[in-house]
Amino acid sequence: MTHASNPAAGDGYFTEANSAEVVIARHREAENERLKTVMDSAVRHLHAFVKEVEPTNAEWMRVIDFLTATGHVTNDWRQEWILLSDILGVSMLVDAIDNRKPRGATETTVLGPFHVSNAPRYENGQDICLDGKGEKLLVTGRVVDTEGRPIAGAMLDVWQANDEGFYDVQQQGVQPDMNLRGVFTADETGAFWFRSVKPRFYPIPADGPVGQLLGALGRHPYRPAHIHFIVAAPGFETVTTHLFTPDCPYLHTDAVFGVKADLIADFRTVDDPAKADELGFPNPFTQVDWTFVLARTAGEGHA
Repeated sequence: MTHASNPAAGDGYFTEANSAEVVIARHREAENERLKTVMDSAVRHLHAFVKEVEPTNAEWMRVIDFLTATGHVTNDWRQEWILLSDILGVSMLVDAIDNRKPRGATETTVLGPFHVSNAPRYENGQDICLDGKGEKLLVTGRVVDTEGRPIAGAMLDVWQANDEGFYDVQQQGVQPDMNLRGVFTADETGAFWFRSVKPRFYPIPADGPVGQLLGALGRHPYRPAHIHFIVAAPGFETVTTHLFTPDCPYLHTDAVFGVKADLIADFRTVDDPAKADELGFPNPFTQVDWTFVLARTAGEGHA
């Protein structure tokens, strides 16, 4: 007696026509329902992609070789897989979906690979540039809620590249450890301020398989100049974001798609000899002022 199969339900043999259904049917016993949902969708889309592109065996082996090389490059200090996610726009898409904010709240963007968790704590007004190199910058601002009320005690974790486009962890032995990094606390009015240098655009690591892919696609590896911030306070959603300089040539072609129009700040020239002398800056200098708006976490009431 023969056993009747139902290819549409994935119970039959694998064919080009029913490929996704057959594979998905094998997931029926998965205990984790979320994993099953994700993998079902991944298989469905991947098989649809293959059917659209119709790669040869040789072409598919080149894909596998590329993914293998990506894994080989990845280590404790370099994450080539994140870089691949970044240049495909997937990192920013996941960030956008996972960080939907109420109107008026500061928008988020990608964390990036150069954050460190043990940056030094500074008093407001201190200088995070430890080697004195670069165009002097005064950063001022406030942290408020969506109704404009100050958030006293908000923490601001700050880091940036230097005026040559390198982070300290990329130039160990050249830049001082913890150069251009610091953690600040907003005062009772929600205000914060510190001294730094104007950041510069820089390339993402382009000497690996992801960089080779960018080159093959005719794309450049540059990120526009920016300062990173993580802003956090109890009872509020943490914001991971950038402030971008408005004069950078790569604003519209960021290699990782991290620029949002609302995060382009006004880095203005200040001609004030007395203020420059107070700051220990040459005159004129650059200043950027920014208000970070945090949304309350779900279920939190108003103060």
